[in-house]
Amino acid sequence: MQCANMLLRKIVRSSVLPFAAQHGMKKDFFPLSRTLSLSLCLKQDKSCEPSEKLDLDEWKKVMKSGLQEDVSETVSEPKELSSLAAARETLEMWRLAGRAVPENISEEELKTFMECPSKSAKKKYLKYLHLRELHKKSHKRKMDEKRERRLKAQDEASNADEPKKSSFVYLSSKIMDQTYNWRAAQSMIFGQPLVFDMSYEKEMSVREVTNTVKQIVLGESFNRRTVDPFHIHFCNFQEDSLFHREFVKHYREAWGKLLITVTDKCYTEIFPKDKLIYLTADSPKVMKEFDHDKIYIIGSMVDKSIKTGVSLARAKRLGLETAALPLEKYLLWNTGGKNLTLDQMMHILLTLKDTADWKKALEFVPKRKYCGFVSTPIKELKKTLDLINTLKLGKRRGEVEKQFAKNHPKKYTLK
Repeated sequence: MQCANMLLRKIVRSSVLPFAAQHGMKKDFFPLSRTLSLSLCLKQDKSCEPSEKLDLDEWKKVMKSGLQEDVSETVSEPKELSSLAAARETLEMWRLAGRAVPENISEEELKTFMECPSKSAKKKYLKYLHLRELHKKSHKRKMDEKRERRLKAQDEASNADEPKKSSFVYLSSKIMDQTYNWRAAQSMIFGQPLVFDMSYEKEMSVREVTNTVKQIVLGESFNRRTVDPFHIHFCNFQEDSLFHREFVKHYREAWGKLLITVTDKCYTEIFPKDKLIYLTADSPKVMKEFDHDKIYIIGSMVDKSIKTGVSLARAKRLGLETAALPLEKYLLWNTGGKNLTLDQMMHILLTLKDTADWKKALEFVPKRKYCGFVSTPIKELKKTLDLINTLKLGKRRGEVEKQFAKNHPKKYTLK
């Protein structure tokens, strides 16, 4: 009997135990192996005492405890992880099907994908992520090529026999950043305020909010690099909002070090109403010149559907003065709406602040939107055409000639 028991133990150790350890069953297998060895011994030796019989109840308890532990381990997994895994499997299936799906997607983007209300919305969001990923790859490739060309040019210059002499003083990027930060710090004390109204988040989609933040970041960087920058205020800014998360994505650790004012208060609580002017393309009033004593407000909104009258209605509710840029006065408008991006507005206002020249400022309007500049305002051209038509018809010829001669130089007067 002892020999048979020893033989059975050798078989279990050499074949069964490695298999159990490979499949994660080593913990609960030892009581089972002991019961098996006892049962075989009892079958061979029928003269065993009743106390040495196999305890089936104990064996069932051991097996049930092992199953319960396995089930508890699987059930204890959070539901969120399982749903995220299912979403990743769905994305993998769509990628194999040939749809526009990004290669790498973060957990936050995956949650946004799961929150999309419909299948078409999910497809559009994935296509947006895919195009953004392609754009990043293309930008990285271009930057790598540019760096290689620069290194190659430096190697060629170093290998040249005669070194090139230059009279320009080299300033490192660190020194330039310190200079820009010093100007921005001065603007927070002495600079003219410029307000960005951050209260339009609920009226935009996630993609529009992302584009809004990108445009504001571009405008802030250009403002910091000018000689006389604005003191930028982000009003109606809520913490833990989508705007906040997007700004943290762009600036990272530098978000808390930006030399701007961020507040959840409305601009009417910070500045007097008689100094505030809300810039909107829907305003009936046209801005004639830049006023250094006024505080201009720009609505932080990018809308693909061009929702007209939203910012104008908000300014009227608050009882604020509004103004629109004189685009038709200086530009022969071609096509498209007169809504400009936030970085373009920043360029225009900074140029007006420094030069007070509308022609230089409006050069930042996209060329596709206008045919060219006009030397005289369009209203005066219309008056001239009306006068010419009146002369042709012969009505009130004397009065028209006097008015025409008064409004125009002598070389254009009738003979």
